[in-house]
Amino acid sequence: MLNRRYLRTKVMQSLYAYFQSDDNRMDIAERNLIRSIDKLYELYIYQLSILFELVEFSKQRMEENKQKFVPSDEDLNPNTKFIENRLIKQLVSNNSFVLHYNELKINWSEEQDIFRSLYQKMKETTAYIDYMNAETSSYSADKKIVLQLFRRLIISDEKLENFFEDKNIYWADDYQTVAMMVLKTLDSFKEDKNEYYELPGLYKEEDRTNANDDKNFIKELFRKTIINNAKYTEIIEKHTNNWEIERIAVIDKILLKMAIVELTEFPSIPVKVTLNEYIEISKGFSDDNSKIFINGILDKIISDLKTNKSISKLGRGLV
Repeated sequence: MLNRRYLRTKVMQSLYAYFQSDDNRMDIAERNLIRSIDKLYELYIYQLSILFELVEFSKQRMEENKQKFVPSDEDLNPNTKFIENRLIKQLVSNNSFVLHYNELKINWSEEQDIFRSLYQKMKETTAYIDYMNAETSSYSADKKIVLQLFRRLIISDEKLENFFEDKNIYWADDYQTVAMMVLKTLDSFKEDKNEYYELPGLYKEEDRTNANDDKNFIKELFRKTIINNAKYTEIIEKHTNNWEIERIAVIDKILLKMAIVELTEFPSIPVKVTLNEYIEISKGFSDDNSKIFINGILDKIISDLKTNKSISKLGRGLV
């Protein structure tokens, strides 16, 4: 479910912390890296549970309205289209979701202010009003409103973001990434899916014996960058004659070393993919000149590694 660029970014951040720290325990640093990524699944389940809690809050409001001293016809005969939403019902009866939900002991009872605010905002959106007033009802309409509410209302809610940031300091940076995972999951539901429909895992592959397994990719990339740090520093120095190695930004050096690992140690990853990925990552974490710098240095390194036959890729077109 997590894409490789995101995983590379998490490895880069952990390598930065490792090289800046006085602690040289690579095994501990690696465990912390994997734990930080695994924790994202908790955020994923929490975000999915928002929809369930929003329906529960809506039900509660309907019951309260019926108990008014002078209830209106609308109070006594409320529109139940949203609380009967078929996609949300599929989600809350999904065995995989229920299992994780119970394991995490998710309880929103102390956060009713958040859902009161969400409920009021939801009722005022044009999409929700049109959905509730539509004469016909369909699974596609149920799915559409859920995706719209999550994309336009839930993801951008400041109170929710603050809640998750307080719950886990690392979740603030990953909030939007996980929200995209949730949207993708919701969009994958179809009307014929039953309670045994398996929610996607955090990694695309969970086979630890597979060399392409994402978790193995993370570990190997992290370990080999550290183990070969001195050797890769020499390679970078060779191709940066006009620069003292100390003057190169720490993040840029880490990205270059990670790229060398991929070029020489991962035969199934095309050279062009490695080059493009690290240039793209540099845009978000380095200054404006880093993209040009990394592109230029990697071009030289790739040319040298090809000459030395240090790049060995499997399959046609990978080099």
